[in-house]
Amino acid sequence: MNAREKRTSELLDNAVAALGGSRRDGQRRMAAAVSTAIADRRHLAVQAGTGTGKSLAYLVPALEHAVGAGERVVVSTATIALQRQLVDRDLPRVTEALAAGLGRRPSFAILKGRNNYVCLNRIGGTGGGDDDGDTGALIDEAEVTATGAQVARLHEWAQETEDGDRDTLPRGVSDRAWRQVSVTSRECVGATRCPFGDQCFAEAAKEKAAQSDVVVTNHALLAIDALSEQSVLPNHDTVIIDEAHELEGRITSVATEELSGAAVAILARRCEKVGPDDCATELLGAGDTWTAEMEAAVTGGTAPDGRWTSVPVTLVEPLHALRDALWKTRSRLQGSGGTGALDGGADNDPEKTAEIFSCLAACEEMHDTVVRILEASPADATEGGDGSGGGSDGGSDGSADTEDTADSLLGEDVVWLSGDRQRRSVYVAPLSVSDLLRGRLFADQTVVLTSATLALGGRFTSMLATWGLAASTCTTLDVGTPFDPATHGILYTARHLPPPGREGTSPESLDELAQLVTAAGGRTLGLFSSRRAAENAAAELRTLVPYEILCQGDDSLGALIDRFRAEPETCLFGTLSLWQGVDVPGPSLSLVVIDRIPFPRPDDPLSQARKDAVDAAGRSGFMEIAATHAALLMAQGAGRLLRAVDDRGVVAVLDQRLATKRYGSFLRASMPAFWQTVDGETARGALRRLRAG
Repeated sequence: MNAREKRTSELLDNAVAALGGSRRDGQRRMAAAVSTAIADRRHLAVQAGTGTGKSLAYLVPALEHAVGAGERVVVSTATIALQRQLVDRDLPRVTEALAAGLGRRPSFAILKGRNNYVCLNRIGGTGGGDDDGDTGALIDEAEVTATGAQVARLHEWAQETEDGDRDTLPRGVSDRAWRQVSVTSRECVGATRCPFGDQCFAEAAKEKAAQSDVVVTNHALLAIDALSEQSVLPNHDTVIIDEAHELEGRITSVATEELSGAAVAILARRCEKVGPDDCATELLGAGDTWTAEMEAAVTGGTAPDGRWTSVPVTLVEPLHALRDALWKTRSRLQGSGGTGALDGGADNDPEKTAEIFSCLAACEEMHDTVVRILEASPADATEGGDGSGGGSDGGSDGSADTEDTADSLLGEDVVWLSGDRQRRSVYVAPLSVSDLLRGRLFADQTVVLTSATLALGGRFTSMLATWGLAASTCTTLDVGTPFDPATHGILYTARHLPPPGREGTSPESLDELAQLVTAAGGRTLGLFSSRRAAENAAAELRTLVPYEILCQGDDSLGALIDRFRAEPETCLFGTLSLWQGVDVPGPSLSLVVIDRIPFPRPDDPLSQARKDAVDAAGRSGFMEIAATHAALLMAQGAGRLLRAVDDRGVVAVLDQRLATKRYGSFLRASMPAFWQTVDGETARGALRRLRAG
């Protein structure tokens, strides 16, 4: 151990002692590795199982570096729960414990996207009602009334809150209501122009972050920072990504856009309200034509649901027209005083200025979405027209020249159609985000990535590939877990059951599930591949076992988990939201049931496109995409079982393929190293013994 690692270990010991913890070898190994990676400016991926104490293992070297080197560190998480844990619990205690050893108490702050903070300009100006008025008959009167009541409550809360952060609301509100009192970064009029700029909650959070040693954020804002030409996060030289298994999905989500006829109509009406006469007449017409041609193409079978490998030929011209109309509408809005560059009238009306900026941003975003859809076609569908390539208005603000590095790093897009006549949308998403991550995240800063599930199939190869990282540029480390899965848990694969089919959970599987739940005395977390499967299983088992069966959708997820935790003989069934992040240590959970291997749906356009691309490159798309996706979820799902050192139990998989297919070994190697069996009576006997105490 060199001097730097020794100092990190001493600081870690001080922090652990101050927090009343105990020495953990995996935690010490991880802290030393993080310290070395930061000092050597080399990327690091660390798998740290449940109970390692990984938050402390990266916070201590991060704080040491921030204070010692005077360089800011960004910590990014996937979930709000972990952000709040870091800011409300871990960082206050750790910074206090390290103050003496570091010579001062380090500072920290949380930073989210601008739309997470209430906008005082919208509260003070628009009254939050414009969007509802624009939707017209698209939402019913009862929903409008409910939204109005929530907006009124938000107005009251805005006068009382200290930080304007949506997460500090005493009770939640709908996304529709929140949109009436918030703005995105592109919609913001700017602190110097805004009459409430000196009181802005988002600006205050940004300023606090710029003065802090450690900034806690989320993967979505990290993605926006990578995609934007302007920095969103304050200057930093190190990024620590917790819950790193979620990174690719969150980046993809941020880079995915949607185009619908309803959205075009709403935007056109908003532009007409604040722009010059007939500002959006062309946009309204183009939107109507697009919607009509889309319906005709769907009816005629030339625009099928699912992936489009090219834009249907009858829709190319309507898309050209829509693209051009969006850019013309934007240009006319800009000339109406949106920036104050062409006339000063709007500057005297903050409410109108804010709405013009919002419409400008929306026009530009929708224009760029249309361009991406056209460019995804093998034919060069973007030639010609007033708006092609952006900037046809002379580039008065430069924002439309979008052929920038972030766009090129996104690479090829995938386009698909989804929805029904009431809400039919075309989506566009990047085929891969690895180039973006490599060029914008890993090129200019040291990155530490950590999670309990990174070594899929026992190796880091799959995760490194999704991030665009070469093994030569990234150190990998598995520090294990203080638990012993082989003596604390059993992996039972019900090999005798029929293979899962499309008809849903088989009667044999439901009978097996009932026997397992009975043996466990309730205490079961059921993880299902679909909402319908969870609901059907819950309904069936309520007639077969004498235990309370809670099902996702019966109440808010948080309330259901709290009840499951508090009532030991209760069961909780659900889908994807329960596979990750559920932490129920103790006697309330001794059985985790997985109904089937969670491969991506065959009709998932993005997964299938990625699989096809890997196959075309001569590799196995099934293993790299489908099996890797399933392995990640299987590892996360199985990880719900052992959450404390005294936990014991069984993970039961009702899918024989885990034992009978060749890829089963890859999936099992991705899960905790439980003792394995295919004998049902062995699993049920273990559960009965646990129940007996």
